[in-house]
Amino acid sequence: MGDIAFEHAPIGLAMLENRVIRGCNRQFAQIFGGAPDDYQNVPLAHFYPSRQDYETIGARGLAEMRKTGRYSDERVMRRANGALFWCRVRGQSLTPDAPFMRGIWSFADLSEERPVVELTQREREVAILTCRGLTSKEIGLELSLSYRTIEVYRARLLEKFRARKLAELVAKLSGMPL
Repeated sequence: MGDIAFEHAPIGLAMLENRVIRGCNRQFAQIFGGAPDDYQNVPLAHFYPSRQDYETIGARGLAEMRKTGRYSDERVMRRANGALFWCRVRGQSLTPDAPFMRGIWSFADLSEERPVVELTQREREVAILTCRGLTSKEIGLELSLSYRTIEVYRARLLEKFRARKLAELVAKLSGMPL
């Protein structure tokens, strides 16, 4: 019954070993494009907008998983055809002493609720941390930038998302109705 539940789950699921896909279900393949066999032994790095995103999000995820064994966020990812989309990602380590050694991860396509706006790497980082409720000073500390620089990035985000204030920006970034 476990294999049936995995294969037919209404959410994309993937078994990862050291951030390499060892198996995925039909919904995962549908989200990213193709068939489940297309993803056997494919590094997860292929699904990030940039190598820097892969490394930054991976470091953040590893730190959290070392504490709790779990990680979740919403991020921009890349489909097999190169198209970018917003995705909710959740992971559970099966090897707590080495969180990335083996785990089960879920992927939910948020593209209908949240269109992708072209952002720079740094704008994506600021957007993600803003949605987590961090202040400009906290984001600055996390990214080793001044809070004034973070305010400049937030101003760009407000303009790109046509938001008048921070709460409206967060609502638009998180797909919440206004």
